[in-house]
Amino acid sequence: MTEPATLREEVVPADEAAVRALVAATRRFSPAELEVAAELVRERLGRGEASGYRFLLAERDGRVLGYACYGAIAGTAGSYDLYWIVVHPAEQGRGLGRCLLREVEQRVSATGARRVYAETSARSDYAPTRAFYAAAGYHCEATLRDFYAPGDHKVVYVKVLSPGR
Repeated sequence: MTEPATLREEVVPADEAAVRALVAATRRFSPAELEVAAELVRERLGRGEASGYRFLLAERDGRVLGYACYGAIAGTAGSYDLYWIVVHPAEQGRGLGRCLLREVEQRVSATGARRVYAETSARSDYAPTRAFYAAAGYHCEATLRDFYAPGDHKVVYVKVLSPGR
């Protein structure tokens, strides 16, 4: 039986390399996207809460197995972006992603937020990601054609949160 992961919010310097390695392990993201993931960790480390980036990291035996990065959308009344949610391929399908997503939603809801937005690609290799969001109660709000590249559309999902959830 696999031990459960522990969750933490505090980001530490070693998380930059851990997040980069985790995102790379999925073999889905470009080098530029790997840099963005690492950059958000650096922003949080350097600016703290003022960065606007919040993290939730799942770990076992000191190893980061998955994480989520999210934050309030500036200029909105109660909307949040889920910037990243990544689970190591060896841990996928065991409920860790659902656990991270539920925790993010609970923390966001506790702030009085109303909506969580998540974006992903429409490419066929992202079908499991889109199914993950749909199974978690997110619905497709918009598709932006050729957003990432010709033929690679951006799909925006949203989940309306229940008050006091």
